[in-house]
Amino acid sequence: MLKEEVDKLADVIKDKGTDHQRYVVGIDGLSRSGKTTFASELGIRLEAENILFRTFHMDDHIVERGKRYDTGQEEWYEYYRLQWNVKGLRRELFEEIRNSSQVTLDFYNNNSDTRQRRTITLPEDGIIIIEGLFLQRSEWKDYFDYMVYLDCPREKRFLREKEAIRANISKFINRYWKAEEYYIDKEQPMENADMVVEG
Repeated sequence: MLKEEVDKLADVIKDKGTDHQRYVVGIDGLSRSGKTTFASELGIRLEAENILFRTFHMDDHIVERGKRYDTGQEEWYEYYRLQWNVKGLRRELFEEIRNSSQVTLDFYNNNSDTRQRRTITLPEDGIIIIEGLFLQRSEWKDYFDYMVYLDCPREKRFLREKEAIRANISKFINRYWKAEEYYIDKEQPMENADMVVEG
């Protein structure tokens, strides 16, 4: 099933990033819906066909814990609004990715809870894959040429978490699931995606 869906997407987009143009593809979906795996498989398919591409993982660009935990805001708000520097990423990534030769971004190190700036060179043409949570939020959604949404039931996604993480059910209820519900209600990501993959 995964391979079929990846092949279907690759067939749609493989000829788009040509003539010194980049084509930006989003892989959206809620937590543990399979976004990283899907993006990886898509990259393998594009590489096999000698199509230039670059993949960005939005979880590489979250902010330090002190900026997203215990801020005085509700937990779901911290997760949705503060997990990333939303406006900063719009300026440094999304506004630059189509026409600039490189982008300079903060990359998060989970072990040290620090961020380090790195400059990424982009292919002159080809496909830009961006995978991550809440990609169709109002600040980012207009920068994509094609959007995929991975639709996976909450129960299935929850079971993909490690048992020790699942034990803290209140964090899922108050932080993750409320933010997901807000995103679904506000942005209707499945309805607005170009392609929906059932998970």
